[in-house]
Amino acid sequence: MTVLRVTDLTVRHPGPRGPVTAVDGVSLEVPSGTTLGLVGESGSGKSSLARAIVGLLPAHGGRVLIDGREVRTRTVGDRRRLGRLVQVVLQDPDTALDPRMTARQTLAEAATVFRRLDRAARAARVTELLGLVGLDPRLVDRLPRQLSGGQRQRVALARALAVEPGLLIADEITSALDVSVQAGVLHTIRDLQRRLGLSMLFIGHHLPAVCHVSDAVAVMRHGRIVETAPTGRILYAPRHPYTRTLLAAVPSLRGSPPEQRTP
Repeated sequence: MTVLRVTDLTVRHPGPRGPVTAVDGVSLEVPSGTTLGLVGESGSGKSSLARAIVGLLPAHGGRVLIDGREVRTRTVGDRRRLGRLVQVVLQDPDTALDPRMTARQTLAEAATVFRRLDRAARAARVTELLGLVGLDPRLVDRLPRQLSGGQRQRVALARALAVEPGLLIADEITSALDVSVQAGVLHTIRDLQRRLGLSMLFIGHHLPAVCHVSDAVAVMRHGRIVETAPTGRILYAPRHPYTRTLLAAVPSLRGSPPEQRTP
C-alpha cells in the first residue's frame, strides 16, 4: 500500500520579476511502513514540497494523495481529516510549541484532539508518548524555554505521534541541533520506525542523517527530483552527477556496506 503519492506537483512563489518555480513537476511515493528520505541543498525546494503536501502552500499543478485521498484544505472538516492522516515536525520547535504550555499540557491536548480520554487515560497516554521519544518523565512539567533544543524537538515529535497519523513528515528536524544531539534524535526515529512501523518522509540537506533513517532516498535539485533509489544504491552506486557531488562531500559514508553500519 502507498501512503503518500505525489504526481507532477508544481509550486510557484511570487517574485519581483514574476513567479518563481520552487517545485517543478515532482513525483514521489512513500510505501506503507517505510521512510523516504528527501535530500538536497538549501533552496532546492524541499520545504516548499513538504508544505504543499500538507496544504500549507497552494499547488499550481499536480496531485497529492495520502492514503488514497486527495489533499484538500478548503474547509475546517478537510483540515481536520488531513490532520488525522499526516503530521509535520518542523526544523524549529520554538515556533511550533506554545511557550505557555508545559510538555504535559502540550501532549495531553494533542492526545485528545481526535478522541475522548478521561483523566487517567490521558495521563497514561502522556507517559506513553514520553517513553516513545525517549524524554525523561521528570521534564514533563517544564515549559519549552526550560528545555534544551533536543528536548523540545522530542516534545514536538511526541505531539505529532499523539494522533497516530498514517504519515509523518519530518522537515529538517535535526539541522538546528548540535551534532551529538542530532545523533540521539536520529536514533529515536530509527527506534520508532521499528516499534511503530512508521511511514515517513524525512527531509534534510545532510546526506548521512537522511540515509541513516531512510529505506530509499530522493535527491532534489533546483525544484526537481534528479534521482530516486534504495539507500544502498544511493550510497554505493549513484547515477546522477549531483548525487555523486553530495557523496563526495562525505567520503566516510562509503567505508562499509549499509548493513554493517553501527545504528
